Amino acid sequence: MTDEFVNDILNRLMTGELSEYYVKNEDFMDFRRVLVKREDFKHFRGIGQRGGDVLYKYLEEPRS
Repeated sequence: MTDEFVNDILNRLMTGELSEYYVKNEDFMDFRRVLVKREDFKHFRGIGQRGGDVLYKYLEEPRS
């Protein structure tokens, strides 16, 4: 997963173009590395799935 691809997905979640995005376990660290650098990091919620996959959603209100 490239940084550009991850940022595109995160931007699409932020704008509402995507309601959620499913990240496979093997891509999680690449995805998270880009996510934590963003100013709006706290607006994203990752919901752990079976097998280590994560379902990401964008929240209007930042989590605490």
